[in-house]
Amino acid sequence: MAHINAKNLIVDFPIYGPASRSLKNAVLHSATGGSLAKDAANRVVVRALNDLSFEIREGDRIGLLGHNGSGKSTLLRVLAGGYEPVSGTLDMEGSVASMLSITLGMESEATGYENIVMICTLMGLGSGEIARLMPEIAEFTELGEYLSMPLRTYSSGMHMRIPFAVATAVKADIVLMDEWLSVGDESFSKKAQARLGEMLDSAKILVLASHSRALLEKNCNRIFHLEHGSLIQVDTL
Repeated sequence: MAHINAKNLIVDFPIYGPASRSLKNAVLHSATGGSLAKDAANRVVVRALNDLSFEIREGDRIGLLGHNGSGKSTLLRVLAGGYEPVSGTLDMEGSVASMLSITLGMESEATGYENIVMICTLMGLGSGEIARLMPEIAEFTELGEYLSMPLRTYSSGMHMRIPFAVATAVKADIVLMDEWLSVGDESFSKKAQARLGEMLDSAKILVLASHSRALLEKNCNRIFHLEHGSLIQVDTL
């Protein structure tokens, strides 16, 4: 069964260089950022996650709530495998779809088709899986012959159709989202939101970060409150 079990997770970002003093002062006077600490080498670090422990079970829809710098995005990136904790354990079971930076890897001079391949490759998909998904992704974008043209010829709304189509085509047990995805093109938005809803309904676990408590209450069964990298409260809805 899909699950996420974290115990005493700590993530530190070392402060290097001559700008470290001003950065230290900024953190010390910040109302929302991480906390200062020292690592095993006695270096000053920003502690982005501070001793987090939690269990997420199949069927859970978890909301992450907190100010900027509270640790929401850092935690999502740890769950996605982008950041390595300096200590603690993380046990995850199930395939993961990360919808944190869906435009990552896009190239303006490459065609739509080439960008689809690049995004899929960055997501860890093999050539066979990409070939299987390509017709579905291409059809969903409704871009037709534009997919053979460079991305720089697209409008902003057309541009977003490609990463959105790719991200929502991959079925996964665990879905990670940093804010609710929306596609600016009004004519495409309704279709896009329906597809996103289907993806989330089929996921066994959702972890969604947002500044909106109303959004989290609508979509989640538990809310994790983060502050200065610490988990200070869990609300069961």
